[in-house]
Amino acid sequence: MTNHSEPADAIDETVVTLRTPAELADALPYLLGFQPENSVVLIALHGPRGRFGGRVRLGIPDRPEDWPCVAGQLAQCLVSGSEKREARPEGAVAFLCQEPEVFAGDTSGRQVMERLRPLAQALRTQCGGLDVPVLEVVCVSDGRFWTYCCPDQRCCPPEGTPLLPAGTSVLAAATVYAGFQVGPSQGRIRARLTPWRTGAASDQERALHDAACALVPRILDDGGHAEVAEETIGLARHIMERLAAAPPIPDTLEADVYDDELIGHDEAAALILGLQDRTTRDRAAEWMEGEEAAPALRLWRTLARRCVGEYRQHAAAPLTLAGWVAWSLGDLAEGQEALTMALISDPQYAFALLLHPACSADEDPEPIRRILRNERSQRDGAAAQGQQLDHGACPKPVGAKQESAEGSKGTAETQQETAEARKEAATAQEEAAEAQTAAAIKNSTGSPEGTPPGDVPEPQSTDDLDHAGAGVGVRATPRGRRRSPRTSGPGSRAVGGAGTGPRNRRDTIRRGPRDQR
Repeated sequence: MTNHSEPADAIDETVVTLRTPAELADALPYLLGFQPENSVVLIALHGPRGRFGGRVRLGIPDRPEDWPCVAGQLAQCLVSGSEKREARPEGAVAFLCQEPEVFAGDTSGRQVMERLRPLAQALRTQCGGLDVPVLEVVCVSDGRFWTYCCPDQRCCPPEGTPLLPAGTSVLAAATVYAGFQVGPSQGRIRARLTPWRTGAASDQERALHDAACALVPRILDDGGHAEVAEETIGLARHIMERLAAAPPIPDTLEADVYDDELIGHDEAAALILGLQDRTTRDRAAEWMEGEEAAPALRLWRTLARRCVGEYRQHAAAPLTLAGWVAWSLGDLAEGQEALTMALISDPQYAFALLLHPACSADEDPEPIRRILRNERSQRDGAAAQGQQLDHGACPKPVGAKQESAEGSKGTAETQQETAEARKEAATAQEEAAEAQTAAAIKNSTGSPEGTPPGDVPEPQSTDDLDHAGAGVGVRATPRGRRRSPRTSGPGSRAVGGAGTGPRNRRDTIRRGPRDQR
């Protein structure tokens, strides 16, 4: 766990100066911690030497008519976040990363560069309107890069310039010396969370259908809801123990295949359906640290891959849990990607809407962890107290007076009203807990209530899960790792990010007097 108030290591004082667009293009993965795809990135510059500061990232919208709005939002996020953390930026650099195969009709990186030119101009205009000049805009595509700010074809030819070989630059050597490694690309992260497309997907879909037929009526039943919740949590714990006992596999692809083999179709289906309940999901979110975190993350990845066919929207729950645990463990790139995929799966999923802006702004997850720890301790304390009350209950006197038929009927009606009141109280308590979590996230991010347009992905087809989503700014150094040396100064933590969006809440049923029913 990394505390944001920790003093910087001595290695942070190492300075690496970037002088050319080629060095800027080479530095991007080290500044973000991973290789971006289909992304627009803005990085703040401070001081006379252009020290790198905060950064924001967003998926490039498909429609060009959205580019001016997105550029304005990114500029505002960069400036406001920089002012909050450090100081108003004195300049910025921008990167546009997209491969030709992302859009039909692009056959070369140069065509991508030309198509994105209006976006580059919009970034310069919007930042300039905030008195933050964009000193360089670099387009990276198809193994080459172009600059939109240099008209000299002798140094910036129209056909582009090949990227430096990976690991050969001064910055690459300095980061290796500092013990910092670039994480996997966005595509590899998504591959670990994308639903199956193999022959086994049909078997898993049948298991999900059978589980839905069996569990949904029980969940809707008054007594069955609590039973299903306990069964879901118990099964998840059992599978986590199974995953923790499995031998470690270094290769991520082989590890995921092995995890899939350890979990049966029926088990995965029962967990996916059970996690659709908000209270059950919140209990599962408590496994975010210690020995529970790693097997929990493996389980959530596996369940996300099992949400196939017509059940792909059910992936919002395991994807959000995977993003939350990854973020809590310090893997910011996977946390952002998983939360973005969750919002693509279900754009109105409340838990993902709460976590996405905080993770995107690289806020400290500790305030949220404290809330979950407190809820867990309160529940454990209430369970222990309930057991003591059960053991100390007094037996009913043998000679107790029997109630009349009319009195029994009145007692039953009273018990029904009491049960309804308890339901309403439980619902209100759930809403209060969700509001407390939202308030903690809002206080930690300083985000306004309500998500600006463009910060949360719009509903897309299920195939869009295979493309880069709309993630927002990240930090260069994942938590728990040594920071990379400064590139023209230390890069501050990421800034920007979406505001907290509207929360889904279950409507509380208010009943009138009995004579009006």
